[in-house]
Amino acid sequence: MQGACMSVLCVCICVSVLLRSAISQSHTESDTYTECTDGYHWDPQTEHCKDINECETIPDACKGEMKCFNHYGGYLCLPRSASVIPAPEPPITPTEAFNPCPVGYEPQGDSCVDVDECERDEHDCQPSQQCINTLGAFTCQCPDGYRKVGTECIDIDECRYRYCQHRCVNVPGSFSCQCEPGFQLAGNNRSCIDVNECEMGAPCSQRCYNTYGTFLCRCDQGYELGPDGFTCNDIDECSYSSYLCQFQCVNEPGKFSCVCPEGYQLLGTRMCQDTNECETGEHQCTEAQTCVNIHGRYQCVDNNRCQDPYVQVSENRCVCPVNKPACRDLPFSIVHRYMSITSERSVPSDIFQIQATSVSAGAYNTFRIRSGDDNGDFYIRQINNISAMLVLARAVSGPREYTLDLEMVSVNPLVSYQGNYQTSSALRLSIYVGPYTF
Repeated sequence: MQGACMSVLCVCICVSVLLRSAISQSHTESDTYTECTDGYHWDPQTEHCKDINECETIPDACKGEMKCFNHYGGYLCLPRSASVIPAPEPPITPTEAFNPCPVGYEPQGDSCVDVDECERDEHDCQPSQQCINTLGAFTCQCPDGYRKVGTECIDIDECRYRYCQHRCVNVPGSFSCQCEPGFQLAGNNRSCIDVNECEMGAPCSQRCYNTYGTFLCRCDQGYELGPDGFTCNDIDECSYSSYLCQFQCVNEPGKFSCVCPEGYQLLGTRMCQDTNECETGEHQCTEAQTCVNIHGRYQCVDNNRCQDPYVQVSENRCVCPVNKPACRDLPFSIVHRYMSITSERSVPSDIFQIQATSVSAGAYNTFRIRSGDDNGDFYIRQINNISAMLVLARAVSGPREYTLDLEMVSVNPLVSYQGNYQTSSALRLSIYVGPYTF
């Protein structure tokens, strides 16, 4: 029995010696430990491992357009546009008392309950991160628009995913969509819809047509679009051609009009027609006169134009009595006629036909210009025995007046009249040449 006790005592003493030796050895090793894992170095002042800032110790840690970001135990090379919220240094906590529960739990009576590190502020989440408690641990959640890389929150470049229809602008933690000119953002803030500039005060001076993404200005008839693409300028149609109007073209805003000279009236929209003042009553002729309409004006002629030795026998007809000696070498009768022609008429041109009213049997008739054609502007072309044509030989310009005596000489060998078988009659033709070609 005594031997047994001695044996047990020896075991107890040995265990005690071994425990003291182990405690002494552990204390000795703890006093001399100075090695840390990669990315850390021993700080003799705090007697803890401290993170190495590789961005400061390693020359050109990141190449090209990349930027160096230090974090615990290493570093990151990220684009310079990246936004990083640095994590704070982990707090140095004193040696905690022995906890028989798993990590993240604490004893409560005979059981272990979860520790809410977020509520106790016993977490290492960044100020911009949200701490979310889990059973036995916690997680750090980044704000919207960021993603977690290690302990850092890196901005997500949403523009890489083509969320916008037109243009995307990335900003820290978010993005915005922009539209091209002529479009505006739709209600979803991503799609672009056409803007109707015509309803929003487009600077068109006359007509506006909306198109996809823009608009077009157009002008009314008679106008043309200016160099600025907005203003409508009047077209001077009169400057384009001298043939728009027969007489004169007058430009007006958006159009043109034709006018005629005094004594003429517009025929349609461009032509000019002589005004017959004798028919409209716009003349000043007396009752003793006859109104003769001519191109551009009128002429008042006496009702009796017979001159001695002629006497009037009917309207426009004068006869020279055979019993008057002065009538021997004159035409037996003179008939007055009037006509008007335009200036610069094409030649040769038939202008007046002479027709005998009575012809004796066996008579032979010839026609000639007895007087009034001193410059040879006319000639007679005989058609047959009883008619002839007065022809304009040269182009003449007005205003001008001719008085031609056109004579028909009749020779009848079967009839003897006072011993003379030749008689004549004349047509006194007053020709008025108008001032214009119309």
